[in-house]
Amino acid sequence: MACPLLSLMVFLSMIALQAITYCRAALVSPPDTHGNQLKDGSDPSWHVQYDPVKMEMHMKTMTNISLRIEGFEKTQLGDDATIQLKSERNHVATIPNGSITVVEIKDDGSYEGGFDISGVFLGTTNLYVEVMDKNNQTIQSVEKMPITVIREERAIDHIFTGSVAVLVCVMFVLFGAAMDLPTVKAIIMKPIGPAIGFFSQFLFMPLLSYGLGLLLFPDSFEMQLGLFFTGVSPGGGASNIWTVLLGANLNLSLAMTTISTLAAFGMMPLWIFTLGRKIFERGNLVVPYTNLATFAVGLIIPMGIGLLCQRYTPRLARILVRILKPCSALLILFIVVFAIVTNLYLFELFSWQIIAAGLGLPWIGYLFGFIVSKSARLPTADALAISIETGIQNTGIAIFLLRFSLPQPAADLTTVVPVSAAIMTPVPLMILYVVLKIRERCAVRKFETMPHDTSKNSLNNEAAS
Repeated sequence: MACPLLSLMVFLSMIALQAITYCRAALVSPPDTHGNQLKDGSDPSWHVQYDPVKMEMHMKTMTNISLRIEGFEKTQLGDDATIQLKSERNHVATIPNGSITVVEIKDDGSYEGGFDISGVFLGTTNLYVEVMDKNNQTIQSVEKMPITVIREERAIDHIFTGSVAVLVCVMFVLFGAAMDLPTVKAIIMKPIGPAIGFFSQFLFMPLLSYGLGLLLFPDSFEMQLGLFFTGVSPGGGASNIWTVLLGANLNLSLAMTTISTLAAFGMMPLWIFTLGRKIFERGNLVVPYTNLATFAVGLIIPMGIGLLCQRYTPRLARILVRILKPCSALLILFIVVFAIVTNLYLFELFSWQIIAAGLGLPWIGYLFGFIVSKSARLPTADALAISIETGIQNTGIAIFLLRFSLPQPAADLTTVVPVSAAIMTPVPLMILYVVLKIRERCAVRKFETMPHDTSKNSLNNEAAS
């Protein structure tokens, strides 16, 4: 019960932090949406040169840039003209005291000056120049300077990424050792349950994550990618734990987990290189083919090690099977807790869209898997196992894949979605578990308080005597 209780505590804490985030967001000014042209539709006569041309900086730091503007006409500016450097996204980078009153324009119609840039939060933005002429007309530069704000590399970040990679590899060794090939073969001979699970896991969930991404994050390709990578991941090891707790069909759950894990080697690249490629293209992101291939091979090897242990060292394999469930719980706890503790900045990204994504993906998955299973007239225990297997995604794989595949700041920005899903996933299952326990306790009390027919017992005793 430690895992569900901790997840609930984290969930409640996140709601409180969300209120703080909304208050903070209210203080952030929206990006400027002025046009780049004059009122007559023509471009300004002056042009801007930035030094450096583009910049990458860390959060909570400040640096200076220089700019040179050429092509000014003194008759247009007047004596009180101002030059402003602005950011399209002030919550990413801002310019303190970004307005300079022009004192002197050189005879050649040029101006040179410097501005301080402050990195606020993860992301990318563009800087641009605005000039107000003597007629109080605001003119915006065509030229822009790209700014990327990233986190400073810390030792704990490498520890987190490396430890998640190690835990995921260990889990796949355990999956290989726990794989019951005869059971899987028997279930495949009557594949109604696994077929529904496969359809729900690798057809419905990827399409659901893609559609939710477009709906909730129409302008954020990083968030779309984070949600999509979560949706194409195989079922999580926690599904077996919840299957036991809720009294569902454990054998079916284990078989589905095995099939899901094996199918992930083909289905994840298939979705990433087809539908996921559209997200990469729209967001001008590079598809990390080499990293994805390395990731797939890196999971096949530990799975093979587990199968070899099962084949040649059965005693060791039995030990590995015993620790499968605690290790699954450890992986879930580790990812949720360590990700939150080491990356508290993620909560600044939490919005109602992030919460809706974390809720929507697993919860709709639960509902879809159960409805389809009951429509196929499967027993409730089987339907519940399929429902759990559909809704629970292996967010550890999604987080590892995102951090391993994408550059900064995209890797950090996308991680918030699977972390949100990991926090939200156990909530309905825990509620169901509590409801079942309450019903069970009420049934026991009702039975204990029921009056018993003692007259019949006394007659039986007299007849016996």
